[in-house]
Amino acid sequence: MSHFVTLPSAGAEFSAYVATPAGAPESYRGAVIVVHEVWGLVEHIRSVADRYAAEGLLAIAPDLMGDLGVSAEVADELQRQLVDTDIEQRNAAQPRLRELMAPIAAPAFATSAIQKLIACVDHLAEQPGVDGRIGVTGFSFGGSYAFSLAVADPRVRASVPFYGYANFTNELLSEIACPILTFVGEDDVSLFAALPALTDQMKASGVDFTAIAYRNTGHAFFNDTNPVAYRKDAAKDSWKKSVAFFTKNLARQA
Repeated sequence: MSHFVTLPSAGAEFSAYVATPAGAPESYRGAVIVVHEVWGLVEHIRSVADRYAAEGLLAIAPDLMGDLGVSAEVADELQRQLVDTDIEQRNAAQPRLRELMAPIAAPAFATSAIQKLIACVDHLAEQPGVDGRIGVTGFSFGGSYAFSLAVADPRVRASVPFYGYANFTNELLSEIACPILTFVGEDDVSLFAALPALTDQMKASGVDFTAIAYRNTGHAFFNDTNPVAYRKDAAKDSWKKSVAFFTKNLARQA
């Protein structure tokens, strides 16, 4: 069962999609926040929330973009262009992408986004059957915020960023109180190149950190609405591992 809710945050409101598991709340395996890509709260992200609900996790997917989100048609075209084998197509997409990214690169947007995500934690903490067992996952833009929420809110018990950026000081990373499992493609050049240094930084900061990289795989490999970037085997394996990770780390304490 799914529905939309309106939640308060810093004197304003935002919308979020909620996917509820079958069965009574006491049977829930925990809860997970699903953070969308830069395209906004599109159908693909809602379907990911539905999939987590089918695994017994109460899932909430907040709309962090609001009016900044793009239409499904524009998102599909930009995603296709950004991973096109034709360099002219990739270059043609850059001005529109920069236009899209400009507002969300502002510090005020990041502050607002984190406030909304903390509001999602607040909401989930009040739901029957959750009992504080809250995790977060996200994709690209959302993967970066899956890292950020782990830094910002110690109530998060597990974080699973998919191809997200993590640019934090060791002091901030030491605030992370949960294990992190991250996925990246070896052909996602900048992220994969940064992975060894990030792994060392996480270790130095005392974070339980696991990174899994997939060969012949680039950015957005989990997005099955992007036929150019999608990699079935990597998507299937990362999904299985993400569910197992949440199941382990959101289990009820004996």
